[in-house]
Amino acid sequence: MEYRTLGKTGYKISEVSLGTWQLGSKWGDPFSNQDAQETLEAAYQAGVNFFDTADIYQDGESEKAIGEFLAAHPERDIIVSTKMGRALDPHTIDSYSKENLEAFVAKSLKNLKTDSLDLILLHCPPTDAYYHKEIFDTLDEMKADGRIKHYGVSVERIEEAIKALDYDISAVEIIFNILRQKPADLFFKLAQAQNVGTIIRVPLASGLLTGKYTLETTFEKNDHRNFNRNGEAFDKGETFAGVDYATGVRAATELKDQLGTDNLAQTALRWILMFDAVSTIIPGASNAAQIASNTGAADLQPLTHEQMLICQNIYEEFFEPTVKYLW
Repeated sequence: MEYRTLGKTGYKISEVSLGTWQLGSKWGDPFSNQDAQETLEAAYQAGVNFFDTADIYQDGESEKAIGEFLAAHPERDIIVSTKMGRALDPHTIDSYSKENLEAFVAKSLKNLKTDSLDLILLHCPPTDAYYHKEIFDTLDEMKADGRIKHYGVSVERIEEAIKALDYDISAVEIIFNILRQKPADLFFKLAQAQNVGTIIRVPLASGLLTGKYTLETTFEKNDHRNFNRNGEAFDKGETFAGVDYATGVRAATELKDQLGTDNLAQTALRWILMFDAVSTIIPGASNAAQIASNTGAADLQPLTHEQMLICQNIYEEFFEPTVKYLW
């Protein structure tokens, strides 16, 4: 495992890390703390020292499982990023009060069994939030008194990521993969100029970039890949990276054929690591076996110029004309 610096935090974190939206269960299945602990241990043994979670993941069970794992590893060389805000109902700008933000931080501190959060991110707040300085003033206050060490944002749109750079953020969590390449056009350059780290989410486009799905593949009733394809529950960019499913299947097939690989998932993750602005990737895993597959991407040789061109051409052919302008 190689390690990269997460912007101005100075944290040296694994370039392939762990996103915990699926921790302890498959999509829609009951939470299993045993599975969660085994997955975290497998990640740790593979050199992963950065866990990304959120207060709403598994209704708080994800944070609690990580807190339990940290307590069992008192050497504390693990960095945890957690997110807050998506539990607000309604999820509107009016709900982003100082009281609510402080309550969210207090809950995460308790769940993670710590006195100070390594990194907390606003969890895809409404776009208008980036025009309310008082929200970031509250984060500055909590940073000053030690409740949080660093803060940043998880975003849906490029404009949100760029606007967030007006504040003292340390990191931006953003969707970036072969099907969603827009962050590399401008945002990465701006983030590097301000020493802001980038955490890459949805790196495999909800599994499309494993190359294992077909037009006949079905998903469970409670799986977001079943019920949120058109943004029925939340931003559709979270599901299959927002691309049309059938088009994504065709593109993945083309990528496998042209790249000459039977392991598209690892190649797709290695593609992301080709960008110097990337601090870490956070593919999800619901069991230990998936950890080995994800972290194996760090061992691959860099993609060649010809392979990078293939990925660029597939993106331009299938997605750039429409997807680029949605986020």
